[in-house]
Amino acid sequence: MEFRGITKAFPGVKALENVSFDLKAGEVHVIVGENGAGKSTLMKILAGAYTCDEGEILLEGKPIVGNSPKVSMELGIRMIYQELNLVPELSIAANMFLGHEIKTGPIVNKGEQVRRSRAILEDLGLQTDPTTLVKNLGIGTQQMVEIGKALSTNAKVLVFDEPTSSLTDSEIREMFRIIRLLKSRGVGMFYISHRLEELFEIGDRVTVLRDGKHIMTDDIHNLEMKQIIEHIAGRKIDTLYPHTKKKIGSPCLEIEDLSGERFKKVSITVHSGEILGLSGLVGAGRSEVARAAFGIDGYYEGSVRVMGKRIPKKSPDKAKRAGMCLLPEDRKVEGLALSLSIRENTVVSSLSDLNPLGFIQRKKEHTTVSGFIDRLNIATSSMEKLTRFLSGGTQQKVVLAKWLLSQSKIFIFDEPTRGIDVGARNSIYELMDNLVAEGAAILMISSDLPEVLGMSDRICVMSGGTVVGEFDKEQANQQEILRLAFSNV
Repeated sequence: MEFRGITKAFPGVKALENVSFDLKAGEVHVIVGENGAGKSTLMKILAGAYTCDEGEILLEGKPIVGNSPKVSMELGIRMIYQELNLVPELSIAANMFLGHEIKTGPIVNKGEQVRRSRAILEDLGLQTDPTTLVKNLGIGTQQMVEIGKALSTNAKVLVFDEPTSSLTDSEIREMFRIIRLLKSRGVGMFYISHRLEELFEIGDRVTVLRDGKHIMTDDIHNLEMKQIIEHIAGRKIDTLYPHTKKKIGSPCLEIEDLSGERFKKVSITVHSGEILGLSGLVGAGRSEVARAAFGIDGYYEGSVRVMGKRIPKKSPDKAKRAGMCLLPEDRKVEGLALSLSIRENTVVSSLSDLNPLGFIQRKKEHTTVSGFIDRLNIATSSMEKLTRFLSGGTQQKVVLAKWLLSQSKIFIFDEPTRGIDVGARNSIYELMDNLVAEGAAILMISSDLPEVLGMSDRICVMSGGTVVGEFDKEQANQQEILRLAFSNV
């Protein structure tokens, strides 16, 4: 299929401008770009959810006329979104044929749907009972059901939108196996992701969009990751991970023999001027330790000390006052109030400090927040913009601004760049590097091994709720970290 001169405008913004590139049969064509680059808008035009203002889409050399979700589906174009489009209370078979049920007369032929669903699952190499309710499946298996659902309509073009963001390493491997199977059968696939490492593993060609414009298309093996990031960001990137070793100071955060519901005898020390990476598989207990250390959850035994002073259990307020903060994995749910503005989210944890007499001082708030917008390079037209309308990277900067205003010195980053586009990632890394240069201490929890290796001074590995190893940056490598991560499973 082919995009020719696709242009789309919304009030006040040109989302796409004269975008042209194509997709070959049996190809994985990777589309990358910052949030707001136009990727989703282009795919919604392909799916028939939007109509373009100018241009056309050709499928097998013929223009698609009167496109709509129904027309695109009939033509064999299917979308597999990050937010799965399944009904939890229905079976796999019922989900696969939802909207195009197999009927005998006016009655749905459930037996035939089960038979065909089983054949599709077996074809994909999945030994799963098609009568199983979707709510009883893991996320990885649900993703495979989405693919099976697309294949039930003889899909010619599949669009994967951030398909691996919620999957474990083993589930990602399984998804890649199925994508390679589909390639061998001539299915063309668009693949959108912020994880550039996996793009080199699964992609054939890459297209970069920036500010609604087509920047480049090339064979992915002709490019290095740094080149792709520079095309995405529109500026030169000196290094992917801009962290350099700083002067390491005294201990700031000391977690000693901490035991809780999903972790046991965990001891971790983070010094000023240091980024300590905490690696491990999903479910290893890393986030649980962070939440207990910050006082959100309780623990059975052990202690947490900040600057040598013991912090009471289940007291986030005392942890905050001691200079500790937590930037949570799910920033949308736990880090921000999405219905509030940038200004309100920035000052919410420091209202008593900004307004000691109990009266809100708007001018003082505006001056303070404006300073953080400049310092962190927060891209916004107004500090009154609601945070739900910001990109993932900008939201993360607002969470960071909130804690900087609270004069935090110990930062726990839980998955600092998850869901953040590659251009904004570099900006977050630079901010982290600047923090430790100023004497802060960072505990960074990450499932992204290149990120852990690139940004950490030391690395601790957790498995099965315990710390199973520690490395200096010079000693660490992916193979050894993975070996330890699987050692206690």
